[in-house]
Amino acid sequence: MERALKHKYSVGETVFFTASNVARPAASGTYQVIRLLPIDGDDCLYRIKSSTEAFERVAKESQLVLS
Repeated sequence: MERALKHKYSVGETVFFTASNVARPAASGTYQVIRLLPIDGDDCLYRIKSSTEAFERVAKESQLVLS
């Protein structure tokens, strides 16, 4: 039986994002969770925003730790 994945972080929480070396360049640092996104394979997705950037990013849960 498959176990249902559940988002570990909630909207409004502050997380530390570690950018992947494989994907597009991104600044590692502190971000706020803006929205929970659908699960992608075996990883939950989040829309996150840094106070130092004018745009939001999409991050996998495996790239985040609670700040």
